[in-house]
Amino acid sequence: MANQSSSSYPILCASFNQDTSCFAIGTKDGFKIFDSNTGRLCYERALLAIVGAGEEPSLSPRRLCLFNTTTGTALRELNFLTSILAVRMNKKRLVVILQDKTYVYDINSLGILDTIDTIPNLKGLCAFSPSLEGCFLALPASISKGSVLLYNVMDLHLHCEIDAHRAPLAAMALSSNGTYIATASEQGTIIRVHLVSEATKSYSFRRGTYPSTIFSLSFGPSMQLPDILVGTSSSGSVHAFSLGFSMYQRSKRSGSFLGSIIPGSVTDALDPAHHDVLHNAAPAGVKSYAVIRKVDKVADTSTSEIVACRATISIITYNGYFQEYNLSINNQNEFSWSLEREFKLLTVISDDAISS
Repeated sequence: MANQSSSSYPILCASFNQDTSCFAIGTKDGFKIFDSNTGRLCYERALLAIVGAGEEPSLSPRRLCLFNTTTGTALRELNFLTSILAVRMNKKRLVVILQDKTYVYDINSLGILDTIDTIPNLKGLCAFSPSLEGCFLALPASISKGSVLLYNVMDLHLHCEIDAHRAPLAAMALSSNGTYIATASEQGTIIRVHLVSEATKSYSFRRGTYPSTIFSLSFGPSMQLPDILVGTSSSGSVHAFSLGFSMYQRSKRSGSFLGSIIPGSVTDALDPAHHDVLHNAAPAGVKSYAVIRKVDKVADTSTSEIVACRATISIITYNGYFQEYNLSINNQNEFSWSLEREFKLLTVISDDAISS
């Protein structure tokens, strides 16, 4: 765990595991792991990477500890000259993000495989796709504009560089299989989605007119085209974008006269923003982190035609809350949100009676 937030909030960092079945939060007193389905504390996960907040010598921000939660023991430690800003890993690779360097390790031997020199990355901004078949790491490539560098973590080589925005990057996310990357700049008004294999822009969505800080972006878990992309912002809102419906609209327009005479980059800019906003999910200015845990297709029983999709979206707010919403989108692109559960993470943390 890394990416520490402002110490004014009780939660310093938060992350979900690769299949979003559990999540971990870090506070100044330590860390806790929760079952995403029940909200109860759980310690069954085999491996956890921990970076300290610096208040205790044993939890230095320059020290990475690989922790076995089953046995309760530390497996290995890695020490660095500067603070660790982010950590990502899958079954084969461990990636450690520092301010101006990124290290790639073999997860089993902890042998270093590559060192990537980067621009100053003060926030530890990165994105990682855990799939072994499409395992990419995304890093900022410029301090003056929104360029992103994509690195193949399994084959250990630079894949491409994408100029996504005019302003520097603020948030990015890769789909689970590494097919798509979503980015937002410090302006926060436009969300762009690129196809990684060809480094080409596929979608442009307008989040809003006024600037806002994008805290997180997350794709749905689909192994093909992700159905939904969600983002959280400093306004306290959660934005959901329907990618599947956008592609359907584009296919209709591409056969039209307008689509035939306007270049693809321009018609892409004309894509309507098929999205909806959940207001006041968090207090304005409070950092929040949302993931799409699953997406189910709803079919017409008589025709078997897909008529809607239903997504489960989990949100962690750094002032100490967990929320879970069901989001339904029908084939008319109508959105419907329903809050399924909400609880205070700090109450669970302080309750010694709750355990797995």
